[in-house]
Amino acid sequence: MRAFVTGATGFLGSHVARVLADQGAELRLLVRPTSNLKNLEGLKAETTIGDLRDPASIEKAMAGCDTVFHVAADYRLWVRDPDEMYRSNVEGTRAILEAARKNAVRRVVYTSSVATIGFAADGSPANEDSPVALAGMIGHYKRSKFMAEQIAREAGRSGMQVVTVNPTTPVGEQDVKPTPTGRIVVDFLKRKFPAYVETGLNLVDVKECARGHVMALEKGRSGERYILGGENLTLKQILDTLGRITGLPSPKIKLPYVFALAAGVVDETITGRLLRREPRATVDMVRLGRKKMFASSGKAERELGWKMVPVEDALRRAVEWFRKNGYG
Repeated sequence: MRAFVTGATGFLGSHVARVLADQGAELRLLVRPTSNLKNLEGLKAETTIGDLRDPASIEKAMAGCDTVFHVAADYRLWVRDPDEMYRSNVEGTRAILEAARKNAVRRVVYTSSVATIGFAADGSPANEDSPVALAGMIGHYKRSKFMAEQIAREAGRSGMQVVTVNPTTPVGEQDVKPTPTGRIVVDFLKRKFPAYVETGLNLVDVKECARGHVMALEKGRSGERYILGGENLTLKQILDTLGRITGLPSPKIKLPYVFALAAGVVDETITGRLLRREPRATVDMVRLGRKKMFASSGKAERELGWKMVPVEDALRRAVEWFRKNGYG
């Protein structure tokens, strides 16, 4: 297999690349001239310069590859220029699929997000068939990923071999940015969690999630999507687990939604608009937290052979990696 991988310098993509390398695949990794290559250290792979916003560079970079893992995405919950996110996530996905078609690629695995799934107000686990529409997507990240996923799934239903995976919330080592999820761990290490809100997430070990991508390549049905998830945990349960791992105190004060929303408004206004820095809390983040993002991986278990594993080890590895690399 000669695999073309986008996003390999990032968190999840670096793990996907290493799983493929361990299985003997020849790798060609798309990187930008400004990419941080720390996550590629020790990885046997060819790198090629390109950009999701430059279709010609994508087509050239992909030449000669027979499979594609499109993991790259602009994953931020606040952006100064939303158009930039749509160019990367939506038009970038369109460019990847068109390049794959022109290069006669055998199969594409597209990494979407659990953010595109419809979540119930009562907190019951969502699945791939839960009702959802673009109007229900809160924030530019969710909207852009929803739009990109529709492009990928339509390609998979129209003759191309395209399988979509929907990771829940990956945790583990090598989260260099860090992602919004990684910032939860970093903020906890820095004791910036004086209180918590009543919300929940499905956490998945990033290493298992990467292996799930290869399962999707081998066993997934074209045009279908598969949730790759782990444990459904409230934010309080996550913070308590981090407390056990680190020995640091977990917050005991629950912040009412109205206060959390007010904090988001203030932080977004002062930090984002006035200081022009990324805020720690935004209105969209708080609105997202009104629903517990619990999910079921039953379809992946039935069709791909996916197995859910506890995430405490992944959280422990994340803590160790962040501490070792000077994040907290």
